[in-house]
Amino acid sequence: QVQLVESGGGLVQPGGSLRLSCAASGSIFRLVAMAWYRQTPGKERELVARVTSGQRIDYAESVRGRFTISSEKINSTLYLQMNSLKPEDTAVYYCNWRGYTDSTHWGDWWGQGTQVTVSS
Repeated sequence: QVQLVESGGGLVQPGGSLRLSCAASGSIFRLVAMAWYRQTPGKERELVARVTSGQRIDYAESVRGRFTISSEKINSTLYLQMNSLKPEDTAVYYCNWRGYTDSTHWGDWWGQGTQVTVSS
């Protein structure tokens, strides 16, 4: 099993920056993708950014050019650098990993979430 722990959230003024981290522990047979999602009350969880094992990167249109997703294999950590933050970026941000636990079994793991609040 994989455990994910996010950190780095907090309160920031509009135009400011935050860097989220997602530390992974446990074992995985084959990682397929890592991603950041966010959710606000009453809305569905939405994809913010994703990186695949083939290094393809996708961003939501609303964050493209402001957010950057990256990862470090050596410490199994996923990052989300968020710049030029806007009040509409306020949400709980979740880390997500997807892959295979062995040659046949699929896994979909989530962190507990970290709150990001953009407000003056």
